[in-house]
Amino acid sequence: MRATTVLVIEDDIRLRETVQLYIEHEGLRCLSAGSGRDGISQIQRFRPNLVVLDIMMPDLDGFQICQQVRAAGCFIPILMLTARADERDRLYGLSVGADDYLTKPFSAKELVARVKSLLRRAYQVGYRDVSHTSGIIVDGFTRQAYRGGQLLDLRGKEFDLLAQLVESPGRAYSREELLDRVWGYDFDGDCRIVDVYIRKLREKIELHPANPEYIQTVWGVGYRFTAGAK
Repeated sequence: MRATTVLVIEDDIRLRETVQLYIEHEGLRCLSAGSGRDGISQIQRFRPNLVVLDIMMPDLDGFQICQQVRAAGCFIPILMLTARADERDRLYGLSVGADDYLTKPFSAKELVARVKSLLRRAYQVGYRDVSHTSGIIVDGFTRQAYRGGQLLDLRGKEFDLLAQLVESPGRAYSREELLDRVWGYDFDGDCRIVDVYIRKLREKIELHPANPEYIQTVWGVGYRFTAGAK
């Protein structure tokens, strides 16, 4: 069985080696890259299970790298590292496909906790066939979802959010619940990111996103997945 592999893309060699040491101490295999282009090459070659990605890079910045990786159909978890604490940067990073965000300086324990949490959420979703009438299938092993037999182009947290919603068809989830279950208790952004991803999901799975059948708004609460949609 292939060892769980983490790729660290960071141009600061001292920080890169330190992060690699933390990760390897947890028994994980760790690769490293000192530039964005090298990082993309290693993703294509080695297919790591998770990427730790710095935003400030000399050739391609972390946002560009994330966009290229997602555009290529690669939906492995991405943990972004940055010295920026601006909320707009966090929201933008998440909107282009990052799964979590860690601001420098950070502790070894926090980094390891984020990595473990992302790996756990990404690879333990499991297989779910929501219902025969809804036509939605979510496969946690391959991290792919289908509507009417057609593969949906879901990226990162889009997939995780759909998987969470379809776990309990008809149940109303608050934004706070979805933030906790999909992004994790230690995510320090606000609930607006849930609305951003709900809009993305509707655009991809609904025939009429403005009049959704699958993902419905529960006013005053949040959202629910309706299994009986046709």
